[in-house]
Amino acid sequence: MLFFLRNPRGLLAAVTVLLLPACASLDRPAPVFGDVQVFSANRPGAELPRGWRPWIITRAKAPTRYDLVVDPALRKVVLHAVADRAATGLKQRLDVDPLQRPVIAWQWRVLDPIAEADVTVRHSDDSPVRLLLFFDGDKASLPAREQMLMETARMLTGQPIPFATLMYVWENRQPPGTVIPHAVLGQVKMVVAGAGHDRLRQWKPFARNYVEDYQRAFGQAPGRLVGIGVLTDTDNTRSAVEAFYGDIELRFP
Repeated sequence: MLFFLRNPRGLLAAVTVLLLPACASLDRPAPVFGDVQVFSANRPGAELPRGWRPWIITRAKAPTRYDLVVDPALRKVVLHAVADRAATGLKQRLDVDPLQRPVIAWQWRVLDPIAEADVTVRHSDDSPVRLLLFFDGDKASLPAREQMLMETARMLTGQPIPFATLMYVWENRQPPGTVIPHAVLGQVKMVVAGAGHDRLRQWKPFARNYVEDYQRAFGQAPGRLVGIGVLTDTDNTRSAVEAFYGDIELRFP
């Protein structure tokens, strides 16, 4: 705790990550769904995908632009993301028992990697595509430092903070499957899904058993899956990137 008292910028950076699932529009609560609302069910040009909400990390960050377009290869609507020194996302609330549907499947199309990005370093932690899963759990079991950060974030937003966040990322240097701890927060872990220049500019499908990934990352079984988010961010490297997200599905193996 003394670290954060002496380093207020460190506190702000840490709380910013905890704010990710909480900082959508506060005018009304987002609906809770038992399954992910797919992008392909929307019409191109719609303001937001049905069931999703804006995800504003902090007002100081420029917004990532998201729009719905028809992809000629897939012949269906997908989510298009453009970030220019930006970091905002989209999120959806869920209420799912992970054991009922422990596999998450999705597609990414990355046009170019972010050359200077390195998710193992806080000051260059950017990714052209991210998929985040938010979980419930017993916050009282966490170390005092983690509880303090969560309580600070809750007071700032007026909303509850998830117990844990598992994040799938596209990473330049680490091989797929690598688990990367967050530089500050113990309850945020990253798993490398796509890497380097593998199949750039093409649609790349993924399927991960997120229950197994959670157990590897956190050393215990996950609680209920209470939300999901997507994020294309380039604020730390002050760069520009363009990418596409296909439908996200929860499945039983």
